[in-house]
Amino acid sequence: MFDEVLGLPAHPLIIHTAVIFIPLLAVGSVFYGLVPRWRPVLGWAVVVLAVAAPVTAFAARESGEAFQARLFAGGAPQGPLAQRIEEHESFALPLLLSSLGLGVVALLLVYSAAKLGKTATTVLAVVTVPLALVAGFYVLRAGHTGATAAWGS
Repeated sequence: MFDEVLGLPAHPLIIHTAVIFIPLLAVGSVFYGLVPRWRPVLGWAVVVLAVAAPVTAFAARESGEAFQARLFAGGAPQGPLAQRIEEHESFALPLLLSSLGLGVVALLLVYSAAKLGKTATTVLAVVTVPLALVAGFYVLRAGHTGATAAWGS
């Protein structure tokens, strides 16, 4: 399922959705939490992104595993390429978990702003900021190491 899209390797195609949706969720949820006047405009987008971003991170991880199995079916890569792939792969789970955590907190933040009141919303807004930074960090690191693995140093 995560191996090919119309005969092309799925991973290079799928990762771009994660590279778009996760930072959009990070920025959108931070603005939603810290700028109350934007909440009516951003609420629907934050909810959609809170679901879509972790799904894209999961799909990117799964497609990466399928891509690696496809490329190296005859054996594991050797030398510097193996190290670059291993480094890139090491960011997959932290990216998935951080985007999932941010998605859950973003959903709670939207719910809180609508139903629970100012105190709970403020607490969730404060929690959202570091989660957004962590998710953003892992998107950048995974993207950079993936590009380095694909295109060399």
